[in-house]
This record gives sequence, structure tokens and C-alpha cells, in this order.
Amino acid sequence: MPLIFDIRHFALDDGPGIRSTVFMKGCPLSCVWCHNPESISSAAVIAFYEDRCIGCGTCREVCPEGAVSIVPGTERVIRDKCTVCGACCKECPSTALSLIGASHNVDDLVDRLLRERIFYDTSGGGVTFSGGEPTLFMDYVGAVMQRLKREGIHVALQTSGMFNLEEFREKLHPYIDIIFFDLKLLDEGRHRKFTGRGNGLILENFVYLARNASVPVVPRIPLVPGITATMENLAETAAFLRKTGCFTATLLPYNPGGITKTKVLGKKPHPALPNRMTGIEEEEDIKAFFRHRLAGHSGKVKEPLSGGKAATRGMHAHSDLM
Repeated sequence: MPLIFDIRHFALDDGPGIRSTVFMKGCPLSCVWCHNPESISSAAVIAFYEDRCIGCGTCREVCPEGAVSIVPGTERVIRDKCTVCGACCKECPSTALSLIGASHNVDDLVDRLLRERIFYDTSGGGVTFSGGEPTLFMDYVGAVMQRLKREGIHVALQTSGMFNLEEFREKLHPYIDIIFFDLKLLDEGRHRKFTGRGNGLILENFVYLARNASVPVVPRIPLVPGITATMENLAETAAFLRKTGCFTATLLPYNPGGITKTKVLGKKPHPALPNRMTGIEEEEDIKAFFRHRLAGHSGKVKEPLSGGKAATRGMHAHSDLM
């Protein structure tokens, strides 16, 4: 059974209305900027939040593998010895250690999601499946979606686009009301460099769904400074969308919170990532640049991206370009 690392209720940025967002654990990509790096592996993982630690040493006492160190300057969890049994997390009095990833059978998950039905109904909301990558688990996610649709619940999918199209059409598409489809980098080499995989299948799937899906397909572009938020990539993406017949997109602000999350997993963030949010003026400039290109104009507009800068105001903010 696949793992879920979070179920966020009362979400307002993952589709229309008030929603519950189910975050699946596991992704075929390894984007260096991922703001949910705990979702990349499909296995459970232990996070250590140093700022919460009170130094009591309970974790070391209860660990059956001797996989905990309290020596200053060393990693708390010795990853190559840890079996992720979760004993340290259960006994930690300050929640400095947390086990990320839990299984829910289909019935339990559906029951939990339907508890918020009154909010879906009154706001035009519903349930969004995110991740990680939900399409890695089509049988499980499809079963949950089917149950939700029987109850008249609006269903949204957020996807990287890295999936088998025929299986998707059979197992998920019939139960989806809207698809949010990420387009990260158009250049295949840079896509492979920064996500770990090529983008051929992703682009093929987007073109097919944009032209043939029976539900809205909304392209989303993450604005990662110096990586995706460059004049070259945004111009190439706009040209690709125009060629596909798509003239709307959503720009997703860069979220530096992924840097902190990466560290609590005992990993080092990619050195190219800035640990900052940029200003409102730059955000407006980048929106204007992309809107200009999406409309098919090649003339000059104010272009603030030459230094690898992008703009953002918050973790879940987005800019719809109509």
C-alpha cells in the first residue's frame, strides 16, 4: 500500500474552493528545488528538527539499532543504520523526531475526506491529489477517486506528467475534474540535470491531454531562480504552449522552505538554490515577460531575469495568466 505524508484540510491553493489535499509519497523525479523533498522517496523517512530538540537523550536510549547520535556536530539520525522503526519518534517528548509517511486503506481515506464534505459543497471545493506523484499509484488513487466521484465530490490532480498515458486514461482520467500539469524545463538536458529524468514523455503527455482531455488541463510553471525562471526557459515554454493551443498558465512561486526540509532529512540542498524570496516588483516583471511571450510577442519588455532572479511572495501564491 502506498504511503501518504500529509493530508491538508481547508486548502485554498490546490484547486477551486475549500479542499482537502492528499500528498502521496513517491515521485519519479528528483527536482532539486522540490518544496516537499520528503515526498521524493516512496519509503517512510525520519526527520530531525534540531530547533525542537531538548537534548534529553531519550532517542538514543530507545533506538534498537544504535542509529542515533547526540554528539555535537554530527547528524542525529545515522541513516545507514536506521531501519525507520519509529521508536525514537514515538518517545521523543519534544517532537524533534518525526516519522514521515503513513498508510491508509481506501475505506479509511475516503471516510476521512468525506468528513469535510460540507466545506466542499458550500465553497465549490473538493479533493486534490498531489505528492510526490499520485500517478505512481494509479490503482490505489483511482479507487479513492472513484469512491469520491460516487459521492459527487470534485476531484483534482496535480502531476509531473511522468506517467503511462494509456494506464492514466483507463484508471484515473474518468474520475478527474481538473488536471494541474507541471511544466518545469523545456530543454531536455537541463530537465535531466535538475530533475533526474528527461522530459520527452512529459511533453508528449501534456500535448495529448491539452488537445484531447475531457476536463481542463492547467499548465503550471515553477519559478526557480536561475533554473526555470530564466528568459530562455520561459520563452521556450510560452512557445510550446502556444503551439499546443494553450494560452493560459499558472506561475508557481519559488519556495525556499524546501531547503530547510531537505536539511531535516539529513541531506544537503542543491548549491544553486537561493535561500530567499524576492520582491513584488520582480514578480510583476516576470509575469509581464511571460504573458508577453505567451501572447506571441517577441518584442522587448522589461526583463529582470538575466541575473537568474525570479519572484515570489509565498508558498502557495500563484499567478493566473489569462
